[in-house]
Amino acid sequence: MIHQYKLNGYNIVLDVYSGSVHVVDEVAYDIIALYPQTPEDEIVRRMLEKYGDRPDVTEQDLRDCIEDVRALQKAGKLYSEDVYADMAFDFKKRSNDIKALCLHVAHTCNLNCEYCFASQGKYHGDRALMSFEVGKQALDFLVAHSGTRRNLEVDFFGGEPLMNWQVVKDLVAYARSIEKEKNKNFRFTLTTNGVLVDDEVIEFANKEMHNVVMSLDGRKEVHDRLRRNYAGEGSYDKIVPKFQEFARRRGNKDYYVRGTFTHNNLDFTNDIFHMADLGFTELSMEPVVCAPGEPYALTEEDLPVLKEQYEILANEMLRRRREGRPFTFYHYMIDLTHGPCIYKRIAGCGSGTEYLAVTPWGDLYPCHQFVGDEKYRMGDVWQGVTNTELRDEFKLCNVYARPGCKDCWARLYCSGGCAANAYHATGSIRGVYEYGCELFRKRMECAIMLQVAQAEDKKTAEDAEK
Repeated sequence: MIHQYKLNGYNIVLDVYSGSVHVVDEVAYDIIALYPQTPEDEIVRRMLEKYGDRPDVTEQDLRDCIEDVRALQKAGKLYSEDVYADMAFDFKKRSNDIKALCLHVAHTCNLNCEYCFASQGKYHGDRALMSFEVGKQALDFLVAHSGTRRNLEVDFFGGEPLMNWQVVKDLVAYARSIEKEKNKNFRFTLTTNGVLVDDEVIEFANKEMHNVVMSLDGRKEVHDRLRRNYAGEGSYDKIVPKFQEFARRRGNKDYYVRGTFTHNNLDFTNDIFHMADLGFTELSMEPVVCAPGEPYALTEEDLPVLKEQYEILANEMLRRRREGRPFTFYHYMIDLTHGPCIYKRIAGCGSGTEYLAVTPWGDLYPCHQFVGDEKYRMGDVWQGVTNTELRDEFKLCNVYARPGCKDCWARLYCSGGCAANAYHATGSIRGVYEYGCELFRKRMECAIMLQVAQAEDKKTAEDAEK
């Protein structure tokens, strides 16, 4: 399978199964499109008919190009076969080792964000804070069920986890106290809306948190429209200076300033550029997840606008990088040389198997987006995973288990997409959230184009030094 597209002046050909990316001229681009099902003489005839007025396109040139295409095919870099399909359905036999927990230390929040999928942090239930005892048991559960994995990941999540800050600190201290004995290495992430950030939080997080996610939707008027407190006041002015100081003092450590775009700000690139202009260099912007009837919900009519926005973003990132003002966009991070292993490409995030969410009461769910849905309660941190049937269903939740992914060129980049989004859109964790797929495919096209441009810039610079 190949995927061909044109973007920002580049003619790009992706060989899906080998991962090879080719940047070609227009003639080669057309030949590659015809080659698999068209005889050589017919390809030559059509190309001469189309490009015959160009002195640099002769019959011999065309036959040489066809021979180059044939050589790439023999080398497994064009029209390569899918050698991974047989691996996918052996996943039910994979181990039950767990590598990551999302600890819901606070089912409450000090903001009243209108679009909050977690119902203002309550997850459609009661407000609650996780006790140290429950959190400690969760960490013990993770260690006990992590097998030979040494690196374990724990996300402090909510609601707003800073509303239970002492427990967060105590749990970090406990985890550090057992690392050597258990031969484990904990990597922590904190997700915060910023309202309670202070010097003590910054100092502790920059010492102990492997990553920090700061929630900001962009421009003041955009952010304050939906991210308000219970008095109806916007939070932009309060949190932006704190986030700037947080990022500044964090130095080279990982962080993301993460926003959500809605129907209200289809020009979301301007929000990303605003955040970059505030000094943030690690950025993410996600489409809103909500019921279709909400006034801020994305619509089918919005799709062309959003795709254009992703192209605008890629071009501006390229321009700023060339000017020495680069920033990272999470969804454009792609490694064409190494990238994720094929297991990850097929299986995805591991929700419900390697990754679980823990409520303040110690209940286990496949991930934070399933919390509160009793059908998806998997057990608790004392008894472990007792709903093994549900776990087995998630084990088979991979790109080859989704019929809707069969002909998609991007499937080994998204691993079949988010199980929660599929469930909320189709009623099945093995369904396909087509709206999200449309956006993902466009993001991948832009991400690959940026890699192509970066490689060409590097080559140009090297040639200039010779």
